[in-house]
Amino acid sequence: QVHLVESGGGFVQAGASLRLSCKAPRTILSTFTSAIWGWYRQAPGKQRELVATLTGGRDTNYAESVKGRFTISRDNSRKTVYLQMNSLKPEDTGVYYCNRHGQEFPWGQGTQVTG
Repeated sequence: QVHLVESGGGFVQAGASLRLSCKAPRTILSTFTSAIWGWYRQAPGKQRELVATLTGGRDTNYAESVKGRFTISRDNSRKTVYLQMNSLKPEDTGVYYCNRHGQEFPWGQGTQVTG
């Protein structure tokens, strides 16, 4: 079973930065570079929402609420997807997850960001 591992969350003040990481397991090495990867977040009491996507061709897309502040990227050699979050706001609080967008694997534990 695919096991995605997110990390890098924490408690931050407004305006601070964090970088989240998502390590993909070896079992999906062959599809890592071609897949569309996404970062999602779930705020308390709300449904999970998509905040950023990254295609195999490195095209990116962002939710309006994070545009200009968040950057999604990946390191193919490390099979890791990142989310650089700058100028954090209290409303960015939530559990952040990564997954293959459109063909999701079982969800990981996520990483908590509290602002």
